[in-house]
Amino acid sequence: MASDVYFTDLRTGLDKSLLDKLGKLMDRAGFGNIDFQDHYAAIKMHFGEPGNLAFLRPNWAKKVADKVKELGGKPFLTDCNTLYVGGRKNALDHLDTAMENGFSPLSAGCHVIIADGLKGMDDAEVPVNGAYVHEAKIGRAIMDADIIISLTHFKGHETTGFGGALKNIGMGSGSRRGKMEMHAAGKPRVIAEKCVSCRRCQKVCAHGAQSFDSGRCIIDHAKCVGCGRCIAACPKDAIVEGISNSNEILNCRMMEYAKAVLQDRPSFHISIAIDISPNCDCHGENDAAIVPNIGIFASFDPVAIDQACADAVNRMPVNPGTMLSEAEHVHKDHFYDIHPDTDWKQGLGYAESIGLGTREYNLIIVE
Repeated sequence: MASDVYFTDLRTGLDKSLLDKLGKLMDRAGFGNIDFQDHYAAIKMHFGEPGNLAFLRPNWAKKVADKVKELGGKPFLTDCNTLYVGGRKNALDHLDTAMENGFSPLSAGCHVIIADGLKGMDDAEVPVNGAYVHEAKIGRAIMDADIIISLTHFKGHETTGFGGALKNIGMGSGSRRGKMEMHAAGKPRVIAEKCVSCRRCQKVCAHGAQSFDSGRCIIDHAKCVGCGRCIAACPKDAIVEGISNSNEILNCRMMEYAKAVLQDRPSFHISIAIDISPNCDCHGENDAAIVPNIGIFASFDPVAIDQACADAVNRMPVNPGTMLSEAEHVHKDHFYDIHPDTDWKQGLGYAESIGLGTREYNLIIVE
């Protein structure tokens, strides 16, 4: 049976704002049917990396938090720490980054909690008994919540094709060791003849896995956790995935992590398709948006909302002067064209197969 996905565009009049439209969308999608009374509601989102400007502004989060409070709930914004070098690798830096990017109790209407604690070690082992993951390592504050709300900036992604609700929940809710488990199949290798010893990979590695004793990069797999930051950082494409199906395995593990987070409690999903950059908001920069802004989606089904967002992006014209406009358009799919080594459809297919939702949806327009 197809799931309902609700959508509103970004047009406004003098009598309403985009935040008003978000509130109306949530109401129409059935947000008020969730029992929030005296329950903790985790609003899972991404606070942006320093230097990145594509992340969702805190105004969106405040509208969601205010709705939760109106319904008697106790909301908090949350995310987990990262594996890689950057502004979110521990809770103190993460909170500094969140505040730098405008997130505070005043601007967001609720507190910000880093779910896996000071050093990314405060997690809960959640049985999932999947084909790839036996026990997911989820940030404890996320597992302590009674209700999960994903508030997602929909965009492209260099290893999963796109970043949507399921990635926000699955990868984003993993503690540092959880993220290590999800990435474990993707330890990269170096094509030596392409390496120019620029050492950019070394600068972004949080684990000291690269060395240049031979004049070319060598990756120590005993230290490497497979996070893939070095792949994105290499300007010569000298660093590649270590095994041919590592992105597919990453997708499967990520979906099993999402299942661990969502099983046995209510959830609701909001995805905002604006500033649709080709890469993840985890980068310290954001490239130009590959297609025009689209709008806001809401659903109880995380698979359906991801499919609806992907379909909407693929229907859009290509923005000139962008990574997508420079790509070879051989796949007739915007995500494949910018990241041809990824397969977003495989990830959604696996999510559907393990009961996270359905790729079939009814798109309901909310004016």
